[in-house]
Amino acid sequence: MTVLQATIMGLVQGMGEFLPISSSAHLVLVPWFFKWEDPGLTFDIALHFGTLIAVALYFWQDWLRLLSKGFTDVKSADGRLFWYLVLATIPGAAIGFILEEHAETVFRNPLLIAFMLILLGVILYWADQRGKKKTDVSHLTLPTSFFIGLSQALAIIPGVSRSGITMTAALLLGMTRDGAARFSFLLSAPIIFGAAVIKVPHVISNPSLITTEFIIGMVVSCITGIASIGFLLRYVRTKTFLPFVWYRFILGALIFSMVIFRQ
Repeated sequence: MTVLQATIMGLVQGMGEFLPISSSAHLVLVPWFFKWEDPGLTFDIALHFGTLIAVALYFWQDWLRLLSKGFTDVKSADGRLFWYLVLATIPGAAIGFILEEHAETVFRNPLLIAFMLILLGVILYWADQRGKKKTDVSHLTLPTSFFIGLSQALAIIPGVSRSGITMTAALLLGMTRDGAARFSFLLSAPIIFGAAVIKVPHVISNPSLITTEFIIGMVVSCITGIASIGFLLRYVRTKTFLPFVWYRFILGALIFSMVIFRQ
């Protein structure tokens, strides 16, 4: 992997993790489009650490408050939200662990990715149009949180998008766009942390794998991730998810065309 490739992949991860366009799909598609070699597990760890740092830095005050209230004032809005986030993380983490092998093999199929990009684009558009948009993060309920967390399990399939599916579920359950995005971002921290930590022993046992490209990918994904979070939180206050829906449709159609052309 070259420095340019590492930079591009960092940009892809930083944007795709937090915008509803699927980072996992793009991490498969970019090397496929340009016929690059698979960067491998170590670089995947670097990218995930970058986005983990991004969400931790952006929401550090929120997480300090949630952690404090979660253990000292469980009945408060922040205390409840902390435990709702814990509960909502369990389904995605469990299913991700069970289907990890499929995620690395069977699910990395361009045709499947194209289909999921388009399908979830349709559902996101429908949810954005039909949702009541009345509930914010401070008024979440336990069943709502659990359902959003359960939907996150579908993100094991590239093309679904972790942020996309959780925002879609939140919109269907009546949350505002801003509330859906904020809860999705808070929910991303523990699941990204878990995905990164599980792979840490691989890096520790092979310290020589931490190369310049590793560091560049991590730094770029972190900076891009922070920018993506800030952008989307500002954007959804006044605008719909339609541009992201169109992007998913166009990318899905492009993948189908490329598969046919390459045959």
